[in-house]
Amino acid sequence: MKNITIKSGNIKDFIVDLKNNFDGILGLDMNEYQLKLDTELVTGTIEATSYQDDLSYFDFDIKFLEDVKLRIKSDGASPTYFAYCLSGSLEHTFGKKENVNTISANQNAVINTIEDTINVFYFKKDVAVKLSIISVGNTVNEDEDSLNSKIKKTFLNKAENFAHVGIQHITIAQKVSQLRAINQKGIVRDLLKKGLLQIIVAMEIEHHTNSYSATESLVNCLTLKQIEQIKLLSDAIQKDPAEQYSIKSLAKQTGLSPNKLQEGFKMIHNHTVNDFITMMRIEKAEKLIRNTDLNISEIVYSIGFTSRSYFSKIFKEKYNCTPKEYKYSQNSLAITA
Repeated sequence: MKNITIKSGNIKDFIVDLKNNFDGILGLDMNEYQLKLDTELVTGTIEATSYQDDLSYFDFDIKFLEDVKLRIKSDGASPTYFAYCLSGSLEHTFGKKENVNTISANQNAVINTIEDTINVFYFKKDVAVKLSIISVGNTVNEDEDSLNSKIKKTFLNKAENFAHVGIQHITIAQKVSQLRAINQKGIVRDLLKKGLLQIIVAMEIEHHTNSYSATESLVNCLTLKQIEQIKLLSDAIQKDPAEQYSIKSLAKQTGLSPNKLQEGFKMIHNHTVNDFITMMRIEKAEKLIRNTDLNISEIVYSIGFTSRSYFSKIFKEKYNCTPKEYKYSQNSLAITA
């Protein structure tokens, strides 16, 4: 196993230390570093960005060609890390192998450390890992409404190190995907990333405060494989919401009981299966109104509804106007554009 030790320090020192250990090509755009790797040890990219208020972001899209133990020394600081594993898997400890946290695809980890702690990440040979990490420093700030203060109140445990591994909240996972998909350059990219990072951290605070007990229930009642099946099913419904789905057929497709399927949808999407289908149909209808010349009746039946009045009622609940009013407003915008 290859052993590598990095000091957390400031983001420049951190990424340069990674470059020196991995022998990659380092580039800089605005305040975003990108390390391109193609060596006998590792392939892929590592991106790192730092902002004011001790807010930093790291994106790993890498595959090690031998087992690697990456030790990150806190160097006196004690930041809170929010880690999101999109694919692959890795392990984390606070330096003691007996207390191992496994972070797999579709899982996230909240890691908070006391001073001078070593975070150790274990990467297995030939496992492609996509991992996003948000770091928030715990510097002293007298403003109780500041991001740092809220993080400290929510996550900081001064007596011991803290780590929580759970299932990714669907809305937070979507924001992380949006963050990784930003393709703008320069100042626009910088502003978009910072805005999304602040939103994600705020959502984590709210989620941890209100809903971690529900997350634990999800871990206990559904396996990661079952959760992945529900997410794949959700994607299929989103792509083709007009299909006449039934709970029985969907349950059979995933291998879950109808009750487990409903429970999974409630915990992942905060909607029942039928409500989720309806929501996807309404969103598809909005796109058709905005982007096609179909009339409202044609749209209603093309997305799987049989009642125009029911469709209008649900549409108005979501968009605060009738479909006809929405279509008129889009046409007016097009004329004045």
